[in-house]
Amino acid sequence: MNVVWIVADTFRKDHLGSYGHPYIRTPSLDALAARSMRFERHYIAGFPTMPTRADHHTGRWTMSFMGWEPLPADVITLSQVLADAGLHTAAVADTPFYWRHGFNYDRGFQTFFTVQGQEGSPTRVQRKGHHESRDVVAWWRKESDRNVAQTMIRAGDWLERHYREQFFLYVDTWDPHEPWDAPPYYTELYMPGYDGEVVQPPYAIWRDVDGMSEATVKKALATYCGEITMVDNWIGYLLRKIENCGIAGETAIIFTSDHGFYFGEHGGRFGKMTFARRPDGRLYKHGDPDAQWDHSPLYEEITALPLLIHLPGERPGTYSRMSSAVDVMPTVLDIVGQSIPRWVEGRSLLPAVTGKNPSGREFTISTIPFANPGDRVQSVDNISRPLMAGLVTTVTTDQWTLLYSVEKGRTELYDLKEDPKQSRNVIGGYLEVARNLHGMLLRFMKDTRVADGLARPRHELRL
Repeated sequence: MNVVWIVADTFRKDHLGSYGHPYIRTPSLDALAARSMRFERHYIAGFPTMPTRADHHTGRWTMSFMGWEPLPADVITLSQVLADAGLHTAAVADTPFYWRHGFNYDRGFQTFFTVQGQEGSPTRVQRKGHHESRDVVAWWRKESDRNVAQTMIRAGDWLERHYREQFFLYVDTWDPHEPWDAPPYYTELYMPGYDGEVVQPPYAIWRDVDGMSEATVKKALATYCGEITMVDNWIGYLLRKIENCGIAGETAIIFTSDHGFYFGEHGGRFGKMTFARRPDGRLYKHGDPDAQWDHSPLYEEITALPLLIHLPGERPGTYSRMSSAVDVMPTVLDIVGQSIPRWVEGRSLLPAVTGKNPSGREFTISTIPFANPGDRVQSVDNISRPLMAGLVTTVTTDQWTLLYSVEKGRTELYDLKEDPKQSRNVIGGYLEVARNLHGMLLRFMKDTRVADGLARPRHELRL
């Protein structure tokens, strides 16, 4: 069995038609979902971009022992295991952090293609005055010049040459990550008369940002929806290439993302994290060399992921129990018939795909790699910034979600069955539930051997 694993960055689960969105056009992924096992309660582990990819490539809870950083030399990846087993391991990625600064996330891939053109960090552009991707973008003339198109075309080209081999092909596109700059006809599907403006999210409460309005956020959402439809179109291109090569009956297909995004939910959050304020009260922003991160809770819009797994010969369906991003790596090993190494901490989801209906996880943990207030972290754009506030770790069970903070008064509890939008913090009325979920976090930190200096501040539930 071959495996094609597709990752689209910042692709909100609830913005897929197959997950219930009423109007966003995702026909290719919806068709894939119709012949796949659709996972309803799949969650991030590490957050954001590169921590999730570390989880994906290792099958381990990497937020417990590393941050946004190069893979440690002693960490073994999925592609290494598969290459040693004789599969041709290949990857095509336009996500810009795989190879910069010695990150070595290409480890184990016998073929690794990179596609330039994603902007990367606005801070890098402003500090140095240029960025190599600017040259690529300047030459865009048509849709097929865009990154997701080039990435899927390159993956399809690779398949044309190697479809007769047993292979693992990993395809990673940063779209629909911002900047949301799909051709305007995509945005016009969701905002007739779109004026072409590309909105930069402020990573703040939008009402606190000078010049920003609810109309601006709606325009940004329309451009995001347009980019989702563009991504769906080009994923469809790759799926058709698999069909055209005659290997659909022997190729498993996986689609997922790394996290979601806020477009005004939870008090007006616009971004995936929140910048702090300067001493004079002004907000930090992208490009500020001294910017700091403030309180950045991880609600369902961020933590809930789409996951579709198509396995030829297996019936499609819906799996409603809980799973985590760390579970996909051992699932790939299981699909190709390789034993799962003892160091893998994820659990194979193949029994769920084949209808054996295994029990799901009791709880999942979603967090920026563990750090304390004042620590410097690399999040969002690979730029080191200090944490002004304690990071939030989200503990999710079948019914409840606890957004835990080391800071007094900032921990929140929600009943997902009664309040799926997480609009009513009920921690004051359900202290025993909160303590139980906090106990799960303590157990997790012990089991994953979180360093004492990081675990100790989290021993107490501060209300």
